[in-house]
Amino acid sequence: MRSTMRRWTVSNSVSACWSVCVFYLLAVSVIFTCRSACSVHRALRVANSSCASASASTSTSGRHVRSYVHLQGDVRQRKLFSFQKFFLRIGKDGTVNGTKSKDDPYSILEITSVDVGIVAIRGISSNLYLAINKKGELYGARNYGINCRLKERIEENGYNTYASAEWRNKKRQMFVGLSAHGRPLRGRKTRRKNTATHFLPILV
Repeated sequence: MRSTMRRWTVSNSVSACWSVCVFYLLAVSVIFTCRSACSVHRALRVANSSCASASASTSTSGRHVRSYVHLQGDVRQRKLFSFQKFFLRIGKDGTVNGTKSKDDPYSILEITSVDVGIVAIRGISSNLYLAINKKGELYGARNYGINCRLKERIEENGYNTYASAEWRNKKRQMFVGLSAHGRPLRGRKTRRKNTATHFLPILV
């Protein structure tokens, strides 16, 4: 009887120890799994945050660069071909008019962005700036000044218009324009919808 009791006690002790060991191993496994999952989750959050930050930085940087480049001066060499079939030219003597010649060196112009929507137009050969004075007269200026600041706008027909950024005539804008004979128009007589003020920039 005593022998049987000893066996039963030993058997129960072994079973209890085994149960404790199994429970301990399961607990350790669960804790390790939870920690691993938390670590992975934390790593994913950090990675996603870094990617989002990098993306936002790139996007913001891109917008800033584009704006910066524009304000610093986007320079283009063009010929301005009028709706009246003339190339705008700035002569060496400061005369502004139109020519039918495709080879006239005085019709090659340099268009530079000096501000948002504002450009300066310089004749490459004459080294004079296209200008509009307070009276609306077109001329070639030796030095860049307020008369040389022109508002550039793309119209519905795909042509560009260039208006004085400084001067107006009775609150109306004054535009660069050429008549049907290639002569310069006074700004006071020009209107945005008048095709005499419409020019097509042609790549040189």
